[in-house]
Amino acid sequence: MAELRTNQPGTTAAEKPIIVLAGSTGDLGRLIAKYLLARGAVVRALVRKGNTKPEVQALRELGASVVEVDFNSVIELTQVCAGAVCVVSALSGLRDVIFDTQKRLLDAAVVAGVPRFIPSDYSIDYTKLANGSNRNLDLRREFNQRLDQAPITATSVLNGMFTDLLTGQAPVVLFSLKRVMYYGDADQPMDFTTTDNTAEFTAAAALDPTTPRYLRVAGEVATIRGVQKAASEATGQQFGLLRVGGVWVLGAMIKATKALMPPSDDVFPPWQGMQYMHNMFTGLPKLQPLDNARYPDIRWTPIREVLATRK
Repeated sequence: MAELRTNQPGTTAAEKPIIVLAGSTGDLGRLIAKYLLARGAVVRALVRKGNTKPEVQALRELGASVVEVDFNSVIELTQVCAGAVCVVSALSGLRDVIFDTQKRLLDAAVVAGVPRFIPSDYSIDYTKLANGSNRNLDLRREFNQRLDQAPITATSVLNGMFTDLLTGQAPVVLFSLKRVMYYGDADQPMDFTTTDNTAEFTAAAALDPTTPRYLRVAGEVATIRGVQKAASEATGQQFGLLRVGGVWVLGAMIKATKALMPPSDDVFPPWQGMQYMHNMFTGLPKLQPLDNARYPDIRWTPIREVLATRK
């Protein structure tokens, strides 16, 4: 295992809270590292052995202490967790990652005496959804059931949908058609939070020993009509609405898409995104109450500002 270093001249790990961060090379993980460092933490960014991606060097340049570790070894993970005040996971994957790898990380945190653990949730409120309605969220529910049995304080950050996806990846704001597509009720409130805001809030929560089991935030709560207004304001062009049908139509499309697609290990196949939108359009996983005011220094980015960044 690599030597643990703070990369902060003139300081030692004993003078600053240590946060162990898994999934640090992803977009969300890198931003969590940035905000943790800005708040004065020492960040031990865990990466797989032999990882030479540019994101690893970017973490070093931020000031994180990059530690190569075997994620299959609870012993190595326990060593790297020693002295930490919180373990934060931003891991992404299927069951082998969300349950198996996170369980090893959890076991290591418990053995090392880490007081707090933040799992890789960052989603709508999956606790309100039935099993089978969303594969990726089912995995998070399964892991959190195990987490609740562990002798460690856990906090899940729930942020709705990443607002950034509205710029193209999520087929909601159809820029070429100047339409906002939806199923069901155009007045159903939904939660949207940017990746950046989610990371900033998670960093603050990681350094806050008083967090509850769940923290719920929304950079903006908006209906489809609200998204339509934001798109019109952001582009200076009038957007209309495109209702495809009831929520049940989307549910039927999901079943058909899954049946027609061959099995794969893709974390985000087309039907997975459709499941997420289906969940949101039902209104079942709406976040409430919201904890936006918990860290008043965070400025929440509205949908309009995000849509305005699209080229």
